[in-house]
Amino acid sequence: MSTALEVLISVCLLIGATFALIGSIGLMRLPDFYLRLHGPAKATTLGVGGIIIGSVIFFSTQGDGLSLHELLIALFLFITAPVSAHIVAKAALHLKLDAVERTKGKPWES
Repeated sequence: MSTALEVLISVCLLIGATFALIGSIGLMRLPDFYLRLHGPAKATTLGVGGIIIGSVIFFSTQGDGLSLHELLIALFLFITAPVSAHIVAKAALHLKLDAVERTKGKPWES
């Protein structure tokens, strides 16, 4: 494996790990449920996407050709993560969970 390819894979893994870390910190630091929902739904999805791209490049250069397993995992993740976040947010709105002042779109106050 060439050095340029190793650098490309390392950059993809570092970008993915950075997004996953930012999403995890957001999940821990944001004040209410509605704001915390953005961390795992957006940043962590991008983080896993970066790691999967690095994995696709690595396993595709090992001699077996293009690795479709990782692409299918990425497709499943990018389809299911927004849908599950939407369902969880709708359940929280239905239960009227507490929110901080800066949370917008509270339908139960109008």
